[in-house]
Amino acid sequence: MNAALAMLKERGFFQQCTDTEGLSSLMDKGPVTFYCGCDPTGPSLHIGHMVPFFAMRHLRAAGHNGIALVGGGTARIGDPSGKTEMRKMLTYDQIDANVERIKEQLDRFIGFDGKSGIFDNNKYWLAELNYIDFLRDIGSCFSVNRMLTFEAYKKRMETGLSFLEFNYQLLQSYDFLMLNERHNCCLQIGGDDQWGNIVAGCDLIRRKKGIDVYGLTFPLITRSDGKKMGKTEKGALFLDPQLTSPFDFFQYWRNVADADVRKFMLLFTFLSVPEIDQIVCGDINKAKERLAWEVTAVIHGKAEADKALAGAKAAFGGGADRSSMPTVGIDAALFDGAGMNIVDLYCEAKLCASKSDARRLIQQNGAYRIASDGTEMQISDVSLLVDGRMFDEQGELVLRAGKKKFARIIRK
Repeated sequence: MNAALAMLKERGFFQQCTDTEGLSSLMDKGPVTFYCGCDPTGPSLHIGHMVPFFAMRHLRAAGHNGIALVGGGTARIGDPSGKTEMRKMLTYDQIDANVERIKEQLDRFIGFDGKSGIFDNNKYWLAELNYIDFLRDIGSCFSVNRMLTFEAYKKRMETGLSFLEFNYQLLQSYDFLMLNERHNCCLQIGGDDQWGNIVAGCDLIRRKKGIDVYGLTFPLITRSDGKKMGKTEKGALFLDPQLTSPFDFFQYWRNVADADVRKFMLLFTFLSVPEIDQIVCGDINKAKERLAWEVTAVIHGKAEADKALAGAKAAFGGGADRSSMPTVGIDAALFDGAGMNIVDLYCEAKLCASKSDARRLIQQNGAYRIASDGTEMQISDVSLLVDGRMFDEQGELVLRAGKKKFARIIRK
């Protein structure tokens, strides 16, 4: 097997390939151009979107050329793959705005140079398509019977599949054809839920151009407990620091299950396999800390990774600079006089989503105040009033909610 393919397989980026031997032989002959795509259905990518882009980084390092395709056109329809219901329709302006934000995120991660790292947007060839011409030229190459055998469509047939979504496979296949013509792209990579779309694209190019192209999919990443990787109490683990703070991002990786550490290091860091094996053979908590730092550094930069690490150590009583912890400024006047109710404070600090959640947290012994020396004091009274005397000599008050959520309160 080609060395780059073998490396992807060793790291967990290999589920199905349309022709492993043929692709391996092609890659042995020299650089190939490949692509992976994502639809701009929101203003930020989340970590689940990034698996193919980590693979892209590895393939580029091996000398191949990668295209990041953002679906400014296909997002107008919505991919039914892996979905139990139709996506919410966005306005064209919303989609265009999302494209620009996602392009910036991918550029920071990939580094578009127009040669080995290329950005493209399928809006350029889909937005002005003539529907009749498209049906004659492209739709005639597809069998409805075969399309319905693919898992994505079979699942949606149970809950309802709109004709709008049924067109999606034709459009993604057309993307592959256009990228082959624009950039000589001969390989599409993506999650295994895209298998049907990828195979259809390979078939379309074979029918239209009489050449072989290839598809490679990766496993859908789950945690050792079977749940979807990258899901938190607050939702998806977003790359946008305004949606998921670097501290919360770091803490997600710091708190993964022991059984997931090696797998996530292989997928979400660029450490070598021998180095990963050496790390996970040691102290598992240090290994988790290293995993958290590495992934945070890749996504947010080393400075933010260092701050998140320092904040985590401060939160857990390590004596580090608390300014690195998630910090909330609250009007100082609220702590004058009788003070501010603890339930209200937990909500203001965004440690709880509602007052009922805050009361429940306190009543179930999950609320703590942390002193400057790391000593933890349980908060058990929902009627507690917090005044200036509860702040330490630095004018700070640190609260914990459950095992993982912290907030440093300062008066402003």
